[in-house]
Amino acid sequence: MPDKHLSSQFDSELNRVSARVMELGGLVEQQIHQAVHALTQFSTDSIAQINANETRVNAMEVEIDYELSSIIGRRQPTARDLRMLMAFSKVTANLERMGDEAHKIARMVQSIIESGAARSLPAGELRVAAEMASSMLRKALDALARLDTKSAVVILKEDDLIDHEFDGFVRKLITYMMEDPRKISPSLDLLFVAKAIERIGDHSKNVAEQIIYLVEGKDIRHETMDVIESTVK
Repeated sequence: MPDKHLSSQFDSELNRVSARVMELGGLVEQQIHQAVHALTQFSTDSIAQINANETRVNAMEVEIDYELSSIIGRRQPTARDLRMLMAFSKVTANLERMGDEAHKIARMVQSIIESGAARSLPAGELRVAAEMASSMLRKALDALARLDTKSAVVILKEDDLIDHEFDGFVRKLITYMMEDPRKISPSLDLLFVAKAIERIGDHSKNVAEQIIYLVEGKDIRHETMDVIESTVK
């Protein structure tokens, strides 16, 4: 991914940290896949796997952050090199937070299972949004590996679709709770799951924004879609 430099050691450091970021991305993608399976199948095995990997995700985030800080301190990079390292730092933070959201889904699904209301809740209504969020992360990691800004723009647009799914689900869940007040507590757990899915989409969008920042050198977080599309042409 990184361009070549006069210092082969610097190249090696950049390639190593890039590989570590992608490794963390792969682990978080696995966590989200397990979270989707836990939600749709009420799988305690998937919940256990998520819980087991949570510490590893957090540890990797700390390790990558330390390595990035060390490179900046030793090399004092400028221009694109500095943008790359700063973008990696922000991507890493967003990946760690996605891992946290996957862990939150696992906790909420476990609570729903323990309530005994698992099969009576409309969890299946979240399948589309959950699979969209998982797909967004996969596309974001692929776009990061290729520094593909056009794919990054597509990801930004997909985030709006997840937001739409979330709003629709909230309306359905409110109706469900009104019809059966006995299910309010587990329904609130399901609401937290829905919000966690939406946040995974938000963090994938953040990764896409960092790709554009890295390649184009422009912060497009507060720009309209028309401006963003013109930026990457």
